Amino acid sequence: MAILITKRLLMMLLTMFAVSLILFLLLEIDVDTIAIKVLGQFSTEEQRYLWLERNGYYEPVYKRYIIWLGNFITGDFGTSTIYKIPVAEVLWPRLWNTTILAFWVFVFLVPVSLVLGILSGMREGSKLDRTISVVSILTTSVPEFASTVFFSGLFVFSLQWLPGTSSMFEGFDWKQLVLPVLVLLVYDFGYVTRMTRASMAEVMTTHYVRTAVLKGLPYKRVILKHALRNALIAPFTVLMLQINWLLSGVIVVEFFYAYKGFGALLLEAALRQDIYMIEACTMVAVFVVVMTQVFSDIAYTLLNPRIRFS
Repeated sequence: MAILITKRLLMMLLTMFAVSLILFLLLEIDVDTIAIKVLGQFSTEEQRYLWLERNGYYEPVYKRYIIWLGNFITGDFGTSTIYKIPVAEVLWPRLWNTTILAFWVFVFLVPVSLVLGILSGMREGSKLDRTISVVSILTTSVPEFASTVFFSGLFVFSLQWLPGTSSMFEGFDWKQLVLPVLVLLVYDFGYVTRMTRASMAEVMTTHYVRTAVLKGLPYKRVILKHALRNALIAPFTVLMLQINWLLSGVIVVEFFYAYKGFGALLLEAALRQDIYMIEACTMVAVFVVVMTQVFSDIAYTLLNPRIRFS
């Protein structure tokens, strides 16, 4: 296990290094473009020259990259051109807000999708299986921008049960989290449910499960001890991927409900060409992706000890 963790961590570091190099080459090579984005298009050439010289942009490229990478490692992401304050002061609170949103989505997503998927896979072809499958396909087929409009029209304008925005200007309010969580849950649970159902149905047809049933073992014991553990491997992979999606793929939901999260920040930085914010958001997103993959690989060996990674 220790060797596996070490190998995965080394792969994570190599991936982060490769991404950082590509990001630097894409955004930091053209120094004139950087100066225009930071100082504005109406700045003079002399102002740009002085700014570039003061910030070390006329140093050799390899030296600039080493300094740039060192600043990232120490948490110095530069100054946001939108907010005129250090990027970290904006990034970390926004990332925490998206973490809160993702946490509550997972609180409901994991038990609902796994239970429905397992029940559907255990009774493949039954009326329950068909009902769950139809509901899962319908909810997954509706994109977030459509469900946000539908739920807002129902709960905000018609029933007037919930607020229409989630900006949290007056402090934390659980009511303002209901609609964003509901939209993400309805869209996502069907996909995870279908994957769980497919995995469970495949496991139920294996020889060792059939043998256990024919031996007269209690059906509950067969499911919990023999089938469930192997059936959870594929859904676990999907759930790990949902962490990455919830981090940067919730842009529509956060923007629609004015939720001050990571996805909305990334969209705002891209639209207003805040180069340092874009770089910081990209590196944080990639770090989360590689960390979830490392965790997935390690968890595989716990779910199924026969799995080993070379």
